Amino acid sequence: MADSLNCDLKTLSPLQLFERVTEQGEKVRALKAGKAPKDEIDAAVRMLLSLKLSYKTTTGQDYRAGLPPKDLVLINNGTTKEEDEDLVDPWNVQTSNAKGVDYDKLIVRFGSSKIDTDLINRIERATGQKPHHFLRRGIFFSHRDMDQILDAYENKKSFYLYTGRGPSSQAMHVGHLIPFMFTKWLQEVFDVPLVIQLTDDEKYLWKDMTVEKAYEYAKENAKDIIACGFDINKTFIFSDLDYLGASPGFYKNIVKVQKHVTFNQVKGIFGFTDSDCIGKISFPAIQAAPSFSSSFPQIFNGKENIQCLIPCAIDQDPYFRMTRDVAPRIGQPKPALLHSVFFPALQGAQTKMSASDPNSSIFLTDTPKQIKTKINKHAFSGGRDTIEEHRKYGGNCDVDVSFMYLTFFLEDDDRLEQLKQAYTSGELLTGELKKVLIETMQPLIAAHQERRKQVTDEVVKQFMTPRKLAFEF
Repeated sequence: MADSLNCDLKTLSPLQLFERVTEQGEKVRALKAGKAPKDEIDAAVRMLLSLKLSYKTTTGQDYRAGLPPKDLVLINNGTTKEEDEDLVDPWNVQTSNAKGVDYDKLIVRFGSSKIDTDLINRIERATGQKPHHFLRRGIFFSHRDMDQILDAYENKKSFYLYTGRGPSSQAMHVGHLIPFMFTKWLQEVFDVPLVIQLTDDEKYLWKDMTVEKAYEYAKENAKDIIACGFDINKTFIFSDLDYLGASPGFYKNIVKVQKHVTFNQVKGIFGFTDSDCIGKISFPAIQAAPSFSSSFPQIFNGKENIQCLIPCAIDQDPYFRMTRDVAPRIGQPKPALLHSVFFPALQGAQTKMSASDPNSSIFLTDTPKQIKTKINKHAFSGGRDTIEEHRKYGGNCDVDVSFMYLTFFLEDDDRLEQLKQAYTSGELLTGELKKVLIETMQPLIAAHQERRKQVTDEVVKQFMTPRKLAFEF
């Protein structure tokens, strides 16, 4: 039996071996916490030691929790590159670093600007409000032309917000809330109009679903977005499948963008191939069009010079690099952007969340019991293999998913810092940190579910009806 195990281990890559050791370590901790029989615990510990030995033999280095080995990862065009070159595009996010994507390198690669203390202080001065904890903690970390938006705002010149959602499933997860929570704050402190694009056409083109199903998901997702607390008098939510046919201004902008982007450019930006359907190739123009105020004549009274600010995850940036390149050529202002980091999967920051894997995240439909089970069972730990080791060496907040989630959802800065110190010193155990996260997430999700219950089909229809908002242009 041992020989066959060793034979199996020899076929694993260093990264797969690392994951096996991590998994076995979690198993040992669970057995000890559950006070399992001694012989069962001993067998699991022997297996853990055997895996660690195989890991050292294969990699030449000791296993260290949260620090995967250097390895080669396959990227979407079938070529390999070193894992420190993260893959980030609108459909793929790949890294083999347990800390997640290296955002400083991404800023350099994408040519954006870091959101620094000076910019955060300037936002505070302009709005008279304490900066959102997403800004204070570097969750929104990069920008394009935010200083121009502030220049305009300080000179009493208006702008508007645009964000979106690709409705690929009926239930959204907590990661989907991040841009909407931040956009709501921006809308409130700057008091500006907001448009939210539901790209149901994109999901139909990329996924195996009918047009009808994509539209149905758009309306369901709209309920979760509305439940974030957006003001109906200042917010227009639209489905591409619905609005495009009703808005000549929107379609004209799509056509203008299409005319000024070549097939070669779009292949270079998005990696499209000759076998992709023409719908995919033309789609980027549809995501670009809401960046221009003339796409919404009912809101902006036909004005074309109103700048747009787009809060989004940085994987959406390629769409807007293209948009910013085209804008001056069609006589439009370039949109400004605020980029957020990626929300990690429960299994770790190098894993991508998937709507098809219910255990990869906490969904907005989860019950308190499901939330508790998912966190306890699946949240990747930065803790040590034994309580003794943890007390001695402490935990690693950089890779611990429970701590990562708390940086998103625990608003109290002092409490977060206390937890970080206690976990890093070994005073706080993984199970105790998970308990804090459970107690943070359960009421947050329950409150969201209560608000969502109030969002009727009629309310959705009102938000999605093209109309004048509470602003004069």
